[in-house]
Amino acid sequence: MRETPLSMPHVCLFILKFGDGGVERMMVNIARGLSLIGVRVDFIVKETDAPYLHLLPPEVRIIRFQVSKQKAALPRLIDYLRNNDPHILLSAKILDDQVALQAKQRHAGRTRFFLRPGTALLSRMKARGTHPLRRWLKKRQLVSLFSRADGVVAVSQGVADEVVEISHIPLDKINVIKNPTITPELYQQAQMSVDDEWLAPDLPPLILGIGGLRRQKDFPTLMRAFALVRKQLPCRLMILGQGNKEEQLLSLAQELDLGEDFRLPGFVDNPYAYLKAAKLFVLSSLWEGSPNVLTEALALGISCVSTDCPSGPYEVTRGGEVAPLVPMGDPERLAEAMLQTLRQPLDAKRLKEAVSDYTLEKSARGYLAAFGLTVPQVIDGQ
Repeated sequence: MRETPLSMPHVCLFILKFGDGGVERMMVNIARGLSLIGVRVDFIVKETDAPYLHLLPPEVRIIRFQVSKQKAALPRLIDYLRNNDPHILLSAKILDDQVALQAKQRHAGRTRFFLRPGTALLSRMKARGTHPLRRWLKKRQLVSLFSRADGVVAVSQGVADEVVEISHIPLDKINVIKNPTITPELYQQAQMSVDDEWLAPDLPPLILGIGGLRRQKDFPTLMRAFALVRKQLPCRLMILGQGNKEEQLLSLAQELDLGEDFRLPGFVDNPYAYLKAAKLFVLSSLWEGSPNVLTEALALGISCVSTDCPSGPYEVTRGGEVAPLVPMGDPERLAEAMLQTLRQPLDAKRLKEAVSDYTLEKSARGYLAAFGLTVPQVIDGQ
């Protein structure tokens, strides 16, 4: 275990409610990357047996706030700040942001408070059909949060633009930093064998979708596009994930008569082995922040097609230069791009190069610069 001197920059990541989503995984990866380059990192959570926490190195101090409600964490956070006074506190969910900024009002130390919006906020409200009054109230809430923070880190330029549109805070208060999506275990897990007959190499091409079975991912459009592709080329579609749209998708599969060429296996422990075996990955989302699974697929050299949703795919694919972008909710256009890409797979080397900046270390150095911090010397992580 490497000891980190007390003189090093000190960053606290604050994320109480911890699930198995992308926000949680990226916060863990931010902590890993910062620790890798020599930053003292504290990680405050509600439960210590949460997903992804086992990936944190021993240098990262995990602090548990055993509270029943979010607001009950406020006195605990104030005590933590008084006793530790980190240079930076970073939060990434609105409820956590609220607690953090309430603590900011009562803390007279050096700590500066940064927020990390991880999705296209306006686009999400529009796509969900949020009632105009509720949308107005949510925007007021966001304005209050962003205006009181010392800084904002957006995961893509599209997210940054929406933060500006919502809050009208100066653009120089916002830093765009690529997600620390590409990790050593991504490549390790991709090489592992999985006992699934669908991954056999002599079967028709496998098309893969990955994500929560919910409105955001718009898997019905992917399934309708697949039905069109299947009429011209033998292929199979598998969607990995779980969520409240499962019954709807199974019903649609029957309606489209997809038969044995469609599978919905639910959550899998190692989606990267499936990605490695796929001929094509498709992101059919209506909104994103910075789509991690698209980044991961490109990093593995897997041909991809994506909707040009707000936001992230445009930046990840370099404006559609390395992988086709199609309009949202358009099965015909999506099918055309899928068919073309299956017949003419994309250059794996170009795909990998396009996302070469989405690594733990490069992202961590971006965060360090955004925080206005430096480390005396590079410390190699082992």
